[in-house]
Amino acid sequence: MFGRDPWGGPLEISNADSATDDDRSRDLDRGALMRQLDETQQSWLLAGPGDQAGKKKKKYVDLGCMVLDRKIFMWTVGTILGVGLFIGFVMMIVKPIPKKKPHAPPPDQYTQALHKALMFFNAQRSGPLPKHNGVSWRGNSCMKDGLSDSTVRKSLVGGFYDAGDAIKFNYPMAWSMTMLSWSVIEYKAKYEAIGELDHVKELIKWGTDYLLKTFNSSADTIDRIVAQVGVGDTSKGGAQPNDHYCWMRPEDIDYPRPVTECHSCSDLASEMAAALAAASIVFKDSKTYSDKLVRGAKALYKFGRLQRGRYSPNGSDQAIFYNSTSYWDEFVWGGAWMYFATGNNTYLSVATAPGMAKHAGAYWLDSPNYGVFTWDDKLPGAQVLLSRLRLFLSPGYPYEEILRTFHNQTDNVMCSYLPMYNSFNFTKGGMIQLNHGRPQPLQYVVNAAFLASLYSDYLDAADTPGWYCGPTFYTTEVLRKFARSQLDYVLGKNPLKMSYVVGFGNKYPKRAHHRGASIPHNGVKYGCKGGFKWRETKKPNPNILIGALVAGPDRHDGFKDVRTNYNYTEPTLAANAGLVAALISLTNVHVKSGIDKNTIFSAVPPMFPTPPPPPSAWKP
Repeated sequence: MFGRDPWGGPLEISNADSATDDDRSRDLDRGALMRQLDETQQSWLLAGPGDQAGKKKKKYVDLGCMVLDRKIFMWTVGTILGVGLFIGFVMMIVKPIPKKKPHAPPPDQYTQALHKALMFFNAQRSGPLPKHNGVSWRGNSCMKDGLSDSTVRKSLVGGFYDAGDAIKFNYPMAWSMTMLSWSVIEYKAKYEAIGELDHVKELIKWGTDYLLKTFNSSADTIDRIVAQVGVGDTSKGGAQPNDHYCWMRPEDIDYPRPVTECHSCSDLASEMAAALAAASIVFKDSKTYSDKLVRGAKALYKFGRLQRGRYSPNGSDQAIFYNSTSYWDEFVWGGAWMYFATGNNTYLSVATAPGMAKHAGAYWLDSPNYGVFTWDDKLPGAQVLLSRLRLFLSPGYPYEEILRTFHNQTDNVMCSYLPMYNSFNFTKGGMIQLNHGRPQPLQYVVNAAFLASLYSDYLDAADTPGWYCGPTFYTTEVLRKFARSQLDYVLGKNPLKMSYVVGFGNKYPKRAHHRGASIPHNGVKYGCKGGFKWRETKKPNPNILIGALVAGPDRHDGFKDVRTNYNYTEPTLAANAGLVAALISLTNVHVKSGIDKNTIFSAVPPMFPTPPPPPSAWKP
């Protein structure tokens, strides 16, 4: 039997036992030598014993997808780890080194104007001025206010002068403080980003500190409040020195400054309550001061509700300059702020009472002044404020009906601001005529711009893209466009290419109707009549009243830069408060845009709406 030798030779298989193992081994060796060897086999045979022992076998690493030489693999891993450790070490050294911040983009025109608009309040301060007041031509003034009045005999030093005179009208002053506080509550982050938060809070406190002096702020029940300090009526003839007859610097005033008190003044008391309540939210982190403001606000609102009457009776000084047409709007406005400051539903019940809204004019849609937000008519502001409550908290029954009404009315007011609805005329230059062509229009313009911009932010924060005017839907950007167009007009985008904010832009009024700005700060005291020559001169004011919003142009976009014509050139505290609020709402400071949704509700308890009563039993 024969088989195949795996080494190439024939192999005979025999059963003979005579063949020894050595013979068979020699036969295999001979057979192996008779065939051709492959290269590997040849290398084995040619290599000597020393070569086999000295050559190490290479080691490999199997990574699954490839096979690498182990030495190369270890070098690669070691290099990667070394580079990583080096980068980490460098990062540890570099990270603590302060980085050079990139230059912030230049502030927009609204921010630039806002810095100046706030400075107007510094120029209007009465009393002992802080060292950092920043208005070089102003000094301490009227340091005996209240103390020199025989009927009052208490300090009324401080506060703000109203306009180009030295009268302290508490009615528009309180409204101005409410507006400044409202703007801080909504746009605190913006104020902080532009470095004005401390400044505006200081101004608010300057005003509220004074308001707290005008009544017994430590009592729960009061029977009187101060309405104003100083007198401006010159209609009775004669040459009796007062704040309008005389033209002199506040620092030089030496004539009597009588104090006017009121015992039934619901409008003034409720507005002052609103100012203190709003400020208490601004200063909520200063608990002692915030509580003091809330206590004073409670006493004022209670007084206003109990002692009904207008603060400006016919023939009074108040009626001549800041006449109040009603107190019902202040009840709604003040009640809303009292609710936000305290969380007490009693105030919300007053603010949302259907009868209150009716008396305040909420349903007088055909009134030519409907939707015009002013120091006298707070209803449009109250409607926006209470619409905010509905958008974000929605307290439900029993407030929902009137809140929904206010919300719908706010939508209508915003529609009335748009040119296509012809509710108000616009000048050819683009200014809305909210006071129907009468003088001093800009105070109304900036207030409308603020409400429109603020309401658009409310809608955005509530994830609502817009609102309806009848069947037509408008986005929130339409409201902002309106607000920007009005502020742009104020800042110089008008036919005269003139900024109506003193000190802003290249062209602005040089002869503001303002005693302190028009009389040189040269150490000379000019008496009551001694300042007349500075009033009448056609030269520019020697002192620039930075940030003052003048009264504004006429209905034909015309403007006369004449000091003696206050209808064009006089600034007021109330107008500048509206300007500040409008500017901060539109300022682009590259921080989180929009409003602060929650701060205003910090005192409001969680909402658990009361379910409506069950329907009456069915009767067949």
